[in-house]
Amino acid sequence: MGLNDPQWGRKKGNSGPPDLDQLWRNFNKKLNNLLKRKGGGNGSSGGEGPGGGQPKRYSGGIGLLIGLLVVLWVASGFYIVNEGQRGLVLRFGKYVESTQAGLRWHLPYPIEVVEAVNVSQVRTVEIGYRNNVRSKVLKESLMLTDDENIIDIQFAVQYILKNPEEFLFNNREPENAVLQAAETAIREIIGKSKMDFVLYEGREQVAAKATDLMQQILDRYKIGIAISKVTMQNAQPPEQVQAAFDDAVKAGQDRERQKNEGQAYANDVIPKAKGNAARLLEEADGYKQRVIASSEGEASRFKQVLVEYNKAPAVTRDRLYLDTMEQVLSSTSKVIVDQKNGNNLLYLPLDKLIQTSGPSSPAASPSEAPAAAAQEAVPDSAARTREAFRGRERETR
Repeated sequence: MGLNDPQWGRKKGNSGPPDLDQLWRNFNKKLNNLLKRKGGGNGSSGGEGPGGGQPKRYSGGIGLLIGLLVVLWVASGFYIVNEGQRGLVLRFGKYVESTQAGLRWHLPYPIEVVEAVNVSQVRTVEIGYRNNVRSKVLKESLMLTDDENIIDIQFAVQYILKNPEEFLFNNREPENAVLQAAETAIREIIGKSKMDFVLYEGREQVAAKATDLMQQILDRYKIGIAISKVTMQNAQPPEQVQAAFDDAVKAGQDRERQKNEGQAYANDVIPKAKGNAARLLEEADGYKQRVIASSEGEASRFKQVLVEYNKAPAVTRDRLYLDTMEQVLSSTSKVIVDQKNGNNLLYLPLDKLIQTSGPSSPAASPSEAPAAAAQEAVPDSAARTREAFRGRERETR
């Protein structure tokens, strides 16, 4: 028997689906018995005639069912908006209003529907990798710097929704738009920066600039997103040139080290040289002042001597002569005595006498006593000889 046969399922012994009309009649009968509604017959006599009570049972059950369906339909308009979410009400697909957290109601489907959007959730977009920095996406991560070098960079963008209406209705794929805007912003900033600046000291500045530029792009497209943070996960040269780059970095570090050592040596030598130069200048200036002062003193003394010479030339000449001879003879150990009208020359070994008659020498022995007596006699005789010499000089003058 085919499935289109009208007698299908009505014959006994058939395992097909039950009769729908019979099920409907049983449902109405149970519903009428529950509500104690009386019909025009007992359901056995005249139930099938045109004046029977079966149509009334049908009409009452259908009305009640329709009422229940209407109540369920109206009740389906209630909905709950959780904390941190916004409910966007759409009437025939057009945005009507935005509801806050709490129990709300809208016209049931299909007149109005509600889209619940979480505005407090921090969403993340990954650029250059997926789920792990090791799973790189080279198409996104390789970027060109201002000094024509290529770097491999991965970063993550965290954002929240500041306008859920724009997020849902202004763009078909807002998350993809965020990814493209982030990649565009970071490529622009990397393209204007040096490689060393991006890899080392400029990471925070690059992230801050990327945040500002990304927010400007998203605001221009009215996506309704607020960028909260841009995090640099990794920034390094490509793996193919990593070894060469490490060598270049080591060479740069050696250069900086040698420069620092040279600067330290210069800082040690230059102050010493400046100090020595300053000392020499001060010594030269002191010598200059000393020579000038000495010269001025000599000139002043000469002028004083000249004044005295003009007053008594003979006395001044004698005094100058005696002072000069005293200075000359004080450094010699020989005494020459010149006797007038005599041809004998007296020579005394004054050097030996001076050595044997020192003030710190021990007591003289008996053999040395005559030598000491002679030494004591020598100055007296020398003094008398000098006096006689001076007298002769005065007489001749």
